[in-house]
Amino acid sequence: MDINVINHYDTLIDEDNDPVHDPEPLKEYMDKWDGDQFISKMNLTKRSSVLEIGVGTGRLAVRTAPLCGSFCGIDVSLKTVERAEENLKDCGNVSLVCGDFLSYDFLRSFDVIYSSLTFMHIKDKQAAMDKAAALLSDGGKFVLSIDKNQDEYIDTGTSKIKIYPDTPKDITSYIENTKMRIDEISETELAYIFVCTKA
Repeated sequence: MDINVINHYDTLIDEDNDPVHDPEPLKEYMDKWDGDQFISKMNLTKRSSVLEIGVGTGRLAVRTAPLCGSFCGIDVSLKTVERAEENLKDCGNVSLVCGDFLSYDFLRSFDVIYSSLTFMHIKDKQAAMDKAAALLSDGGKFVLSIDKNQDEYIDTGTSKIKIYPDTPKDITSYIENTKMRIDEISETELAYIFVCTKA
């Protein structure tokens, strides 16, 4: 993972930018990528083992972890993971990892894997899709939200980081190259949501 991406998210924490504690209007805005519609597609139960790729400060995890049996989140930014640990400290079923999803050895499989607004940071998307498929239990579910925005940079005004935009056509192709099948592709105002099952 690009060191600039890690520095970008570390800096956000240094500036006390934590989406878990955003005011309601901003939370509603973020839901345009991955709100209740996104979470409901996971069909979580108290028996589900779940992995979030790009857990951040736990913006989605605070909503998904209480719905499942065990929750694991991974993120490249140590400061972000430390903030997520604080935000999720009351959940007894959570384990968090600071690492790169593509190279980290999870030593287990998961019933549900999901990711929102993270694949734009991953250059080798086929490798990421292959790994997600490999980590899923048979019959497991992969739910992915990708940004409709096709800009190649995130420009915060003080820094600019390179991203790798996704298109539904490309993501469909990557998924079709794995052992997952696409069950549904839906749209929100700002995102496309893919729901897949490992055959």
